[in-house]
Amino acid sequence: MSSIWYNKSIKLADLGAIEPGTMAEFLGMEWTEIGEDYVKIKMPVDQRTKQPYGLLHGGASCALAETIGSVASQLVLDPNKFICVGLEINANHVRSARSGFVTGIAKPLHLGGATHVWDIRIYDDAEKLICISRLTLAILKKAL
Repeated sequence: MSSIWYNKSIKLADLGAIEPGTMAEFLGMEWTEIGEDYVKIKMPVDQRTKQPYGLLHGGASCALAETIGSVASQLVLDPNKFICVGLEINANHVRSARSGFVTGIAKPLHLGGATHVWDIRIYDDAEKLICISRLTLAILKKAL
């Protein structure tokens, strides 16, 4: 299988740190892996990402899914010509997490000229499925 990424020689180090001052940085997200057609990111389950019952907040799972899917979409595009913006996200929270880390894995379902659709699966440290999310992005021409 050949790489889906615009930069065919992209490496994990190329993703760098999460952009400073963003929600992803505040929630402690870190890139962990990039493959030919997927990306992985992890996030701690701690005071920043829990709801009052001590469980991973569903909104934190959605923030993780939106982050990984949006970045993955941008990696598919020529950054000099296109940007991507979220159109719709859904999430099914199938299990809870109370501690440790959760890891999101994004794989494309559709990579079209006007939209991208990503399947994002979030797992706990025991590799149990926590959340299934689908993210749809609009592909826009970059303003010159």
